[in-house]
Formats: sequence, C-alpha cells, structure tokens
Amino acid sequence: MALTTSTNNNQALLDAQLELWHTTFAYMKSMALKSALDLGIADAIHSHGGNATLAQIGSRATPTLHPSKIPCLRRLMRVLTATGIFSAAHHDDAGGSELVYGLTPASQLLVGGSSSLTPFVSLVLHGIFVSPFLGLGTWFQQEHSDPSLFEMTHGQTPWDLNDHNPAFGQLFNQGMVCDSSFIMDIVVKECGDVFRGLSSIVDVAGELGGAAMAISTAFPHVQCSVLDLPHVAANAPASTSVKYIAGDMFENIPPADAVFLKWVLHDWGDADCIKILKNCKKAIPPRDAGGKVIILDMVIGGQSSNIKHKETQVLFDLYIMFINGVERDEQEWKKIIFEAGFSDYKIIPVLGVRSIIEVYP
Repeated sequence: MALTTSTNNNQALLDAQLELWHTTFAYMKSMALKSALDLGIADAIHSHGGNATLAQIGSRATPTLHPSKIPCLRRLMRVLTATGIFSAAHHDDAGGSELVYGLTPASQLLVGGSSSLTPFVSLVLHGIFVSPFLGLGTWFQQEHSDPSLFEMTHGQTPWDLNDHNPAFGQLFNQGMVCDSSFIMDIVVKECGDVFRGLSSIVDVAGELGGAAMAISTAFPHVQCSVLDLPHVAANAPASTSVKYIAGDMFENIPPADAVFLKWVLHDWGDADCIKILKNCKKAIPPRDAGGKVIILDMVIGGQSSNIKHKETQVLFDLYIMFINGVERDEQEWKKIIFEAGFSDYKIIPVLGVRSIIEVYP
C-alpha cells in the first residue's frame, strides 16, 4: 500500500512538472512557426505538389539551406508536424523508406497568394511585437496602465512606429490587410444577412477600405463609406466604389443605415468605447427603420465549447493588452452597449474565435 501511494505521489509530481514544462516550452511552437515562415517551407512543399522530402524542402527554401542544416531541419519539421502545421508520412520506394512532409489545412493558409495569412502571422511573431512581453511582469508593477507595455518597450505606440519606420509600416499594413481580407471573405458568405436590406454603411476606422470593398463587391446596392483619420484617408485608393471620409470617430460619424466596427473597440477602454458607440447611435436611424451597428470582434467564452477557441481568445486578450486593448465577454459587451443607450443586441458566433454582434438602437 505504501509503495502504491509513493508511486502515485511521484506520478503526480511528474504530471505537475510536465504541465510546467509544456507551458514553459510552448513559445518554441511560435518560434518554429516563425522559422517556417522565414524559410518559406509551406511554399517549398507546395512547389513540389503538396508533398516533399527534407532535401526537397531544403532546396526550395528561401534562402536555400546548406546541406549541413538538413538534420536540424528534420528537428524543426518534427515540431511543426507534432503541432499540426504540417503532416508527415513514410513513403517506400526502391531506395527504402523516406519521410515525406505535406500541407495541412493550417499550412495551406501560409502558401503564398492573395489568401495567404503569412503577413498577419509574420507581424504577430515579429520581434517588435514579441519583445514587449519579456517585460510583462515589470509592467504589472506600474501603478498606472500608461505607458502601455508596447510604449514601455519601444518608446512609442505601434501606430507611431508604423508612421516612422517604413519597413515595419509595410509589414504592419500587409498584416492588417491580409487578416481583413480573410475574415471578410467569410463574413459576406456566412453572415450576409446582416447586410441585406441596407442601403448604406460606414466602416469606422476602416483604414484603406478592405472590409468596405468586400461588402461593396458582395452587395453592390449598398453604398459603402470609410471613416478614418485624415492622414489615412489621404492614402486611400482612387479608383474604387467606396467613398473615403476624413474624420475622427470620437467627434462625429457620418450618417448611414448601419455602422461597421471591425476590430475597433478592442483597442479602447470602456469609457472610450461608450463614446464611440454613442456617436454610432447618432449616425443611424431607429431600429424600425433598419438602423444598427455591426461589430466584428471576439466574445470571450462565447457559445463555443471548443477548448482551443477559448484558449485562443484568452491568449489574444492578454496579447492585445500590450497596447492597453481588451477583449470582452458577453456581460462586458452588454455593459458598454446598454450604457451607450442601445436597446438590444444579438451575437452571431459563426466566425471561429470571432463573432458578429448586431447592436440595435
């Protein structure tokens, strides 16, 4: 009996150590993924028809790998297959058995092209975005939330850095555009009903209008406008059906049947969000005339029982904290929606970790 108890206790200790190690080394998954992006591994496999050996990957990687690094590449690919980014299977031929790597649904999203998510993932994993979290514990010891974790590390906001560092600015803009294109393609297909019946919509803080253009293309009868700061609107494309308006969402929002807020409110605290929402309410007609605000954002916890959904949501909530941003659960959304004077809302959880929230005056 004593031996059994001792064995159980030791196993519990080992299980506890495993839990710590699993979390401690979890960042290696991100670094392995970053290496795959830096080397263009998904494109290398794709160029071989979707399946490739280590030698083939090494020869097509960007830049080409020196043969001495092929054993190290095997270890990198072992992590990337264990985490589901790539697949691996033994193929037998006359020369014996060889491990062949393939694309999974996740890595297919990293293959170059207009639908690739590589720019967004590269942005999130860039050293400029990763380094602030090394000081997270120090930031928690500050009395106030300002400066943000990002500002504490880099001495300026991401938007200031975007304006003054052309290389980072290009990466930042490409990352935002690719994420917007990806999610909006699904929004117009899965949530098209939220745009039906509208004659006009204004995309607030819509940058260069990627989301508005997706709505305009899918629903040509809807007059789409984008509101953003003057220096953003000044760089808007000229030949498009979307109208660009220079302004400030904290001051005034142009009138429309609906206001679209895509990943806007998570950048702001409750007081600022309530001010933005109040301006949205002034811009739209009453509910019985079709007026509404359409929010695309996360609802922490949501209605999904998927553990990976919930974990990704809370991880992103901690991530966005580095610019003093916040993701909200339903009760937190309800609070700011009602305090802004709206009467009701509806959550449509069909966008993976994100949702559509329809808000009614």
